[in-house]
Amino acid sequence: MIGDKVFLEIFNNRIQAAVEEMANVVLRTGFTAFVKETGDFGTYLLSPSGETFGSPLETGYNLSLGIPAAATINSIEDWKEGDLVICNDPYSTKGMVTHLPDIHLIKPYFHEGRIIAYGMCFVHSSDVGGKVPGSVSPSAYDIHMEGIRIAPVKLYEAGVLNEQILRMFLDNSRIPEQNLGDLKALMAALNRGEQRLGELIARYGVEKIQQGIEHLLEYAELKARAIVQDIPDGSYDFWDYLEKGPGGYPIRLRCRMTIAGSDIHLDFSGTDPQVRASFNIPTHNQQGHYMLVPALIRYFRTLDPTIPWNSGMIRMVQNYAPPASVLNPEPMAAVGARAATFIRLMDVITGALGKAQASKVPAAGAGQACIVMMAMTDASDGKKKVGVIQPICGGSGARPMKDGIDGMDFAVGHLRNIPAETVESEMPVLIEHYGLRADSAGAGTFRGGSGIDLCVRILTPDTVMTARNMERMEFQPWGRLGGGVGSHGEAILNAGRASEDHLGRIDELLLQPGETVTFLSQGGGGYGDPFERDSRLVLEDVRSGLVSQEKALELYGVVIDGLELNERDTEQLRAKRPRQQEEFAYGKAREQFETIWSDEMQVSLNQALLRAPLALRDYLKRQTMGVVEEKYKDSLSVDPREISDIMEGLRQKIGLH
Repeated sequence: MIGDKVFLEIFNNRIQAAVEEMANVVLRTGFTAFVKETGDFGTYLLSPSGETFGSPLETGYNLSLGIPAAATINSIEDWKEGDLVICNDPYSTKGMVTHLPDIHLIKPYFHEGRIIAYGMCFVHSSDVGGKVPGSVSPSAYDIHMEGIRIAPVKLYEAGVLNEQILRMFLDNSRIPEQNLGDLKALMAALNRGEQRLGELIARYGVEKIQQGIEHLLEYAELKARAIVQDIPDGSYDFWDYLEKGPGGYPIRLRCRMTIAGSDIHLDFSGTDPQVRASFNIPTHNQQGHYMLVPALIRYFRTLDPTIPWNSGMIRMVQNYAPPASVLNPEPMAAVGARAATFIRLMDVITGALGKAQASKVPAAGAGQACIVMMAMTDASDGKKKVGVIQPICGGSGARPMKDGIDGMDFAVGHLRNIPAETVESEMPVLIEHYGLRADSAGAGTFRGGSGIDLCVRILTPDTVMTARNMERMEFQPWGRLGGGVGSHGEAILNAGRASEDHLGRIDELLLQPGETVTFLSQGGGGYGDPFERDSRLVLEDVRSGLVSQEKALELYGVVIDGLELNERDTEQLRAKRPRQQEEFAYGKAREQFETIWSDEMQVSLNQALLRAPLALRDYLKRQTMGVVEEKYKDSLSVDPREISDIMEGLRQKIGLH
């Protein structure tokens, strides 16, 4: 039971200040652009049992609540003062790490021989080896293709460096000097956290601090439960897709969210089996796993900004991710591009919440965090360079009372853009254009946020570009309650030239001097009927270049002559059309796919796959979907109950019964 609430408020503020200070140490001393500019790193304080009780909100990666650190902590049998554990392996850490580029360090904080807390931090390394520069490729089909794996091991033991471990890590990277610099930044942050916790113990006493940690977690739980209590009891189903999985077929993520009092259960049955690609998330079905709950914690924090930012917020969440599914793969599935999956999962949970609380939840945002990386030998100095050009996000979804945010999706709001001047000073490229994409936002009473328009020119021979996590290139961000879909993404080689080529999703691309790649990211979905949008706001969007006059007329019924509003014609045009009230607008591509692959068809497909050996599931899924679609081309319908027989026939063809 929470006692001294005054102390708890003071303690919360002191802990928040400590983790923010730790994060700023990494930000100011990190070496790679992905750390010092984009901010893809995290600094946390963990309870002795492994719960996150301190996590920054202002700096770095804040999707940290629900990190399952206990397995990693318990794997070290003899913690000593001065120890420092390094790891990046998703399987031996039981889902604490979710892909190899995330290099984690853990340090125990002792007081008089007892561990009071742990400091933990990570950086997303720009390279840890593997088959492509940057170590993340959607087409990787096992984790061995993705770089070096490090199970939890002491980098420092009682203050003494294990040089062999350090050497092994650095020797397996394309950028050893930069990785070493980032590691030293993490070490400095952990030392700062230890210093600040020691000061709190000296001031308040160790028992008060231990009690404060537990009460802080309990307080967050109580406040989150109060919000869940207001959601109507019931079960809410929603699903969405990743595109172009193996065989070219979408990968479905399905959730049934059940609210019972102040408890939440997320059942991911019906989610597709793990894939022979790198979109799997190794959650190990840990309860309230931090890759499963981001949409929930952001919902809680939006409704009550006073909730302490810690793992108490997800104590009421239970989940079931089926074994050998995309959300709970068996070892050694590839996991590098798991960010694409957890971003889409946020859309799935948001959609389920939207069915429960339509007036409090936005439309879908861009749904991607496309990380564009390049590797080359710089012709000017002969040095090999690997670096991030830009994290390309898109617009957020429109909200029930406000437009979406241009150029940034709520799902990845922790990522910062890299200034063009910084990119050009570190890499031999030219940023020809970087701005907002016109006519990309989903129309609505409140429009979605606009996407990004980025053009990069190559300046040195044999430049290799990778662009991981490109999504919604076909299936558009969905709109809500009459709102329209956002535009899908595009990638174009040599736009405007005779050699122009629409690339679709990029895995690995070899480029030569003078060539350009243009990225057009997605706009967020709209909310509410576009014909009810204030016509003066539409005029403002036209004048700012975000909406063309043609789209203002087509989508909003707003007539603009010479950049001036024609109010009379607008009123007449709007009066002719009935009100739009569709609960969800998914766009033509998804609607066309689901004319064949209804929910019932996909559930039947997954149930049949569960009866097949794991090694065959990905293959049988592709082959079965191909057979069904050929039948539809011949105007033959397929009943969901036929799926099992079709699959059995395929198994017999390859000699398996």
